Order: sequence, then C-alpha cells, then structure tokens
Amino acid sequence: MTQGPTLALEQPWLLRGPVAGVDEVGRGALAGPVMVGVAVLSRDKDVPNGLRDSKQLSEIRREELEPTLHRWVDSWAVGEASNEEIDAWGIRLALAVAIERALGQLTVEPQHLFIDGPLNLLAVARDTPLGVTPPPPARPQDIPVTMVTKGDQRCATIAAAAVIAKVARDRLMAQLSEEYPDYGWALNKGYGTPSHRTAIHTVGVSPLHRQSWKLL
Repeated sequence: MTQGPTLALEQPWLLRGPVAGVDEVGRGALAGPVMVGVAVLSRDKDVPNGLRDSKQLSEIRREELEPTLHRWVDSWAVGEASNEEIDAWGIRLALAVAIERALGQLTVEPQHLFIDGPLNLLAVARDTPLGVTPPPPARPQDIPVTMVTKGDQRCATIAAAAVIAKVARDRLMAQLSEEYPDYGWALNKGYGTPSHRTAIHTVGVSPLHRQSWKLL
C-alpha cells in the first residue's frame, strides 16, 4: 500500500508553534465556488489511519474520515470565493481571497503555513480591471509559508485540509443541485463532465456557472 502523508515536514515547525496545512478544491469546476480548507495542528501526534490525498479517497470514505479529522486538528476552517468573484478577479486572486477568509475563521493562529502546490497564492497581486469591484484588502501577512508540490500526498495537515474542504464543497454542490437539477451537480460537483456540458448546451447557463470560462 502506498505510504500516506506524514508530519515529517511539519515536525520541525511544530516545535515553534502551531502550523497549518492549506489546500483548495473546485479550482477546475465550471460551476459553483472555489473552496480552501485550512487545518491547524499545535503539536506532533499520530496521523489518522486512512488519511490520503482526497482524490485517492471515495466520497463515502471522505465523509467517514471528516469527523476524525475535525477531532485531530486543533482548528479548521473553509473559506470560499463565489463564481461571480472568480469571473471578476480570476481564479488565482479568488483563491487568495478564499484562503484569507479561511484564515480569518481560525480559533488557533498558525505560525507557519504549508500550502499545496508551487505558487504562494497569498502573494498574488490584487490588481483588477477598471469597473470591477476590487477584492478585500490583503491582510497583513507575516506568517512564513512553505509551498509543497503534491502536498496532499506528503503533508498530513495539507491532506486533512483537502478532505475537509472537499467534503464541504461536495455537500454544497449536492444542495445546489436540488435548486438546479438539470446539471447533475450532485454527481459531477460542477466539473465539466460530458453530461454537464450537454445540459449547458441544452438548458443554458445558470447563475452559478463561471461565465468567463469556456463552458462548451
């Protein structure tokens, strides 16, 4: 069996204070918000059994794992940016805002962030075109950041953040599917499956589609 994520990267920083893993879900979807999960750990502890990259877990397994992760971490939050904000600001800036919204909800302040991927989204420029409602001002950011490629496979805090965010977004898309049943969001979660694209072609776009994206 493939080795799951560990706390090897987090352990040196845990000696100095709480650390947080950060990961996003919904980046490539055609509809719905993008969400960012943040999971804070204050001390070294055993990683929950079965924690893996969220993409390697079934929806049922993620649902089963979520309560364990809520107990394992010392604080967690999910921030989001809407499809309208993605259209207005672009996906990178929308993700930066979603991260800051999640950080603002935490009850334990991390002293170091481990963010999945190669790009520090918190450092993205906040320039927007004229006539576009600007995003909220950036929060003063003095927390050290480590970017971790394939972080959800390597860092347990990132993997936990990813599962928590994925469960939250999947639930939301299932709820939204009841309001907009033509698109099959309960199953495709807003991603561009053939049946989803066919529905867009047949029914047209909904208010929750990212209209600046190539939808067909």
